[in-house]
Amino acid sequence: MLVQSQTQMVKATRPSIKGMPVGKLVAGRRFSVSRSSASKVVVCQAAPAAAPAAKQSASAPAGTPSPYDGSEINKTVLGIILGGGAGTRLYPLTKKRAKPAVPLGANYRLIDIPVSNCLNSNINKIYCLTQFNSASLNRHLSQAYNSSVGGANTRGFVEVLAASQSNLNKNWFQGTADAVRQYMWLFDEAVRDGVEDFLILSGDHLYRMDYREFVKKHRETGSAITIAALPCAEKEASSFGLMKIDDSGRVVEFAEKPKGDKLTAMKVDTTILGVDAETAKAKPYIASMGIYVMSAKALKELLMTKFPDANDFGNEVIPGAKDAGMKVQAHVFNGYWEDIGTVEAFYNANLSLANPATAQFSFYDRDAPIYTMSRFLPPSKILDAEVVHSIIGDGCVVKAGSKVHGSVVGIRSLIGSDCVVQDSLIMGSDYYETLEECEYVPGCLPMGLGDGTIVRRAIVDKNARIGPKCQIINKGGVKEANKEEQGFVIKDGIVVVIKDSIIPAGTII
Repeated sequence: MLVQSQTQMVKATRPSIKGMPVGKLVAGRRFSVSRSSASKVVVCQAAPAAAPAAKQSASAPAGTPSPYDGSEINKTVLGIILGGGAGTRLYPLTKKRAKPAVPLGANYRLIDIPVSNCLNSNINKIYCLTQFNSASLNRHLSQAYNSSVGGANTRGFVEVLAASQSNLNKNWFQGTADAVRQYMWLFDEAVRDGVEDFLILSGDHLYRMDYREFVKKHRETGSAITIAALPCAEKEASSFGLMKIDDSGRVVEFAEKPKGDKLTAMKVDTTILGVDAETAKAKPYIASMGIYVMSAKALKELLMTKFPDANDFGNEVIPGAKDAGMKVQAHVFNGYWEDIGTVEAFYNANLSLANPATAQFSFYDRDAPIYTMSRFLPPSKILDAEVVHSIIGDGCVVKAGSKVHGSVVGIRSLIGSDCVVQDSLIMGSDYYETLEECEYVPGCLPMGLGDGTIVRRAIVDKNARIGPKCQIINKGGVKEANKEEQGFVIKDGIVVVIKDSIIPAGTII
C-alpha cells in the first residue's frame, strides 16, 4: 500500500497507471483509508467523485455537443492502434520487441502516446494490432492500463490483438487494412454494443491530441472518413500521403507517398489550413498523419465489400473511398507531431526532449498527461557527476566523475565512474541484477556503462553490458554497417548497441 499522508487512496493489487489517481472507484464512489495511532487501518467511504465540468466551445452553435463534452464517446468510439509490421525501419530496436513497445523519453514506451491520448479524450476501449514480438507489449499494456481502465461500470480495456490463423484466413496481416479486416468479427461485436465510429491510430508517432475534437468534426460533417492532416515541407512530403481539399475541407484528391511530377502536382496553398503566408510557403503540401476516424458502416463496407483484397489504408482504401463517392474529410491539426518510425527520427525526437531550445513536446501536461506503468523505482542517484541538458529516468545511478550532456538516460541505468555520455540515448535495464545473476555473465560484467567509457551520438538498448574503457563513438564516421555478431549496428551514422549485447572492455566502435 502506498502512503502519502494521514489519508491515502487505496489501489487494488495491480499497479496503477503512472500519473493517474490510485483511488479505487466502486459504483462511482472512492474509498480511502486512514491510520489511527495504533496503526490500525480504518476504511471510510468518501464522497462520490465529482464529474468534471464540460468546457463549452464559444464557437459551437446552440445544441451542438462541445468537443470537450465527450459524455458518450467512451461508449460510441473504439480505438484501434496499428502496431506496424516487422519494424524494419527501426531495426535493431525492434529485434526483440514490437515497434509500439520501443522505449521512449527515459520512462515511457511508444504505445503510451496513443493510449494516453485516447484516455485523455475519454476513449477507453482500445485495441493494438500487431504480429511481431508482442510479448513485451502485451505485458506492458496489461500491467499499465487494464487494472485502472477496466471495470464493471466503464467496461474499458487496452488489449493486444496479435495476428493469428483461423479457419477463414490462414494468412498473417498483409497490411494495415488487412489487419483490421481480419478482426472485423470482433469489431462487429463492438458495434452491437453501441460503437458508432472507429478511431484508427499509428503506434509510432509523438504528439498530443484531443480526439474529441476530431470525432466531433467527423460527425458534424457527416463524413464516412475523416483524416487528421497538417502542412509539411517538400523534403518530407514524399514520405506521407498527400491530399488536396476544397474550401469545406473535403478531400478532392489523394496520393500516397508520391514522387517526382506526381509530388509536384500535389502542391497547394496551405493557407487554406489557417496557417500564415510564411508557413504556407515553407510547407506547401497537406500531409495525412495516418490517423483516421471511420464510421462503423463505412469501414465494414470498404473492407468487406468494396475492397475485399485491399491491404493498406493509405494506398488503397482511402483513395478508393474518395473515388467511390464517399465523403472523405480533412481535420487540421496545428500542434507538434513527429513520425518517429526510423532510427534517425527516433534518435532526434528523444534528444530534442532534453534540450530546452529544441523541445516541442513535454510529457507533462496537467490536463493531458502521458501515462505509463508504475514501476515503483527509487529516485535516481547522481554521485558528484555533471549532468547538462539531459533527462534521467527513474532508478538510475550516475557515478562520480561522469559527464552526461544532451542525453536521455532510461530507467535503471548504471553509468560508471569517469564516463562521458554525449548526445546519446541510454535505454537502461529491465531489472536490477543481483550478484548471483551477474556470475552467469563472463567476467561478471554488469548491465550499463563500465568505468571510463565514452558514448557519443549513439543508442544503447536495454540490458546492454558495456565494459570499462570502451569508446562508442563511430570513429570511422560510417553511415551504415551491420555488425550484429559484434553486438551493434550503425544506421544513419548512429551507433545502435543491440539489446542484451555484451561489448568487451576496451572496445572501440
